[in-house]
Amino acid sequence: MWEPSEDEPLARLPESIWETRYVGRRFPGSRAVAEKPGLAEGANCQLFAYEVLRRCSLTVPDWRSSDLWDDTGRTERVAHARPLDLVLLNAADNAWGAHVGVVVGEDRVLHLSAEVGRPAVWGMADFAARDRYRTLIGFKRVLRRA
Repeated sequence: MWEPSEDEPLARLPESIWETRYVGRRFPGSRAVAEKPGLAEGANCQLFAYEVLRRCSLTVPDWRSSDLWDDTGRTERVAHARPLDLVLLNAADNAWGAHVGVVVGEDRVLHLSAEVGRPAVWGMADFAARDRYRTLIGFKRVLRRA
């Protein structure tokens, strides 16, 4: 497993985060999540990314990817990512159904996918090499509330 340095976001996460299983039916707003919140029962990419941000003291509503992309009140689109920004990727230039991950360093994204089944850190080239993630929709930064 990749070892983060102390100043990187991954160093702030509990070891249990790596135990999260991919479960597609556990998405933001789903009945499965309403009945048992958190990651213990698994998560999809969005639910996982939002929980990672919460563990790093950032709060974003449990939006679906298209709602996240459209939001302008709690997040902003940014051209260049920094750690703890969200990245949206898809097969086509459409935020609906996009894959969501958390930027954790230069060219490193922590995400949860059906392909791997557990959290993984990939570079942007790893996403570009797969048809389902080949299109970078963009980056979103969670705005800190005063």
